[in-house]
Amino acid sequence: METIVAAALGECVHVAGMVRFLRLAESAGWRTVFLGPAVPIEQVLEAARREKADLVGVSYRLTPETGERLLAQFAEDADGLRNAGVRFVFGGTPPVAERARKLGFFEQVFEGGEPTEDVLAYLKTQSPHKLTEKAYPQSTIERIAWKAPYPILRHHFGLPTVEATAAGIKHIAAARVLDVVSLGTDQDAQANFFHPERKDPRRKGAGGVPVRTADDYRILYNASKRGNHPLVRTYSGTDDFIRLAEMYVDTINIAWAAVPLFWFNQMDGRGPWSLEGSIREHQNLMAWYGQRNIPVELNEPHQWGLRDAPDVIFAVTAYLSAYNARAVGVHDYIAQFMFNSPPGLSDAMDLAKMLAVLELIDPLAGPDFRIWRQTRTGLLSYPLDIDAARAHLAVSIYLQMALQPHIVHVVGPTEAHHAATADDVIEACKLARRAIEHAIQGQPDMTLDPFIQQRKEEIVQEARVTLNAIRSLAGPGINDPLTDATTLSQAIVVGILDAPHLRNNPFARGQVIMRIDDRGAAVSINPANGQRVTERDRIVRLNLTLEGVT
Repeated sequence: METIVAAALGECVHVAGMVRFLRLAESAGWRTVFLGPAVPIEQVLEAARREKADLVGVSYRLTPETGERLLAQFAEDADGLRNAGVRFVFGGTPPVAERARKLGFFEQVFEGGEPTEDVLAYLKTQSPHKLTEKAYPQSTIERIAWKAPYPILRHHFGLPTVEATAAGIKHIAAARVLDVVSLGTDQDAQANFFHPERKDPRRKGAGGVPVRTADDYRILYNASKRGNHPLVRTYSGTDDFIRLAEMYVDTINIAWAAVPLFWFNQMDGRGPWSLEGSIREHQNLMAWYGQRNIPVELNEPHQWGLRDAPDVIFAVTAYLSAYNARAVGVHDYIAQFMFNSPPGLSDAMDLAKMLAVLELIDPLAGPDFRIWRQTRTGLLSYPLDIDAARAHLAVSIYLQMALQPHIVHVVGPTEAHHAATADDVIEACKLARRAIEHAIQGQPDMTLDPFIQQRKEEIVQEARVTLNAIRSLAGPGINDPLTDATTLSQAIVVGILDAPHLRNNPFARGQVIMRIDDRGAAVSINPANGQRVTERDRIVRLNLTLEGVT
């Protein structure tokens, strides 16, 4: 283990920046020796010799002129150690940092505004001055490990032309604030990429970047090769799933796939497949990615939350997502937790719902099925007022940190008004990073609240009732109902899985009624009296004959 000796020099007593630097160093595997504030030069050098330091870090945050003289003296006195192989870094205010650079003595100079990942990249790769692509892992799991304890950040981005989107990606990458560019493509790109005869020129660019060729994807990927070299991913599409996946791997080295279980088909009008057929196709797509050790996210439970489904339905579909991913051979599963969905949930009940999901899916994890937590803010929860939306983003992400996420999907506060520009993405990531840093420095453990724990247990028990009801739908000879496409599609057709927004849908009942109760939880109610109903009672009202439920 290599050793860092660090101190604030001379009369400088400001050590907060140095302490943060040493915390990052410890997370990167260094042994740290902190000498404290206002340390004379000779004491720093004595400690470096005594501790056999590999790296010496010094800081100074007072008058630049005084700092320049002090650092010049330090460089002169420490030259023997540097010649013996000891390396030196400096941290201070921008004016002092500028003078430190001119000395040419320090391997790296930090002025306080560097992204956390740049500091970590230096500490982990020890690559001075210029951080190249090799300093930034180019696969999702490696990047998560490299950036820990900080989560990697993801943000959607797609403008109405390929050229504008490429320029925006270059700007975002150069800002070094985002780890994953999630390409938002237009509907024709998702549904009709290999079917030019089905494309409508009037829809070009509607909802995202109009990629039309493999080279378009290569252009966007190449735009990311600068700054902190963010990873790139995109939608799985709504048709020709395997052909699209092959192209994504070839053109953008897709960071991970996002696959639904029940959606992006005829049920929601976003694809040509029937409900049952799309379930099978999505299972095949997950298996394809699993065979190539590419992580898979199921963007499933939040689709139900966006349609005002009760908390229990959200939790059940989250379990079905993880269960199916494991069954088809996915090795790295990204579990998505969309907070604030439906809007109006209290923070306590929102967190309880997510803890219930974790309790349901955690037993599925093992050496061959690793679960990675990804949190995000619900898009529909943002207010139009931009100042209020910024505050909402920060508060939401601070709450999300209670789950200790590996990935934070940043949803820009401008999204309620317009698709995010490159500057919008950069600003949103900076807001998110500040909330994350505050949480990591010592967030209280909100998960221990008895009120939250009680609701979590309630959801878990209710979800098990619903899962048993789905199992009871299976026909003879079905070994695993929870992965059987016919059984799963029937769960929607008969109303076990339901959401208010599915009313008048040809595949679903849309009969469930959700209300936010006095606790701030999303629950099912009896339309006759407005009272909350349990899952057992709700399912009984469907007039089904289900073994073990009624």
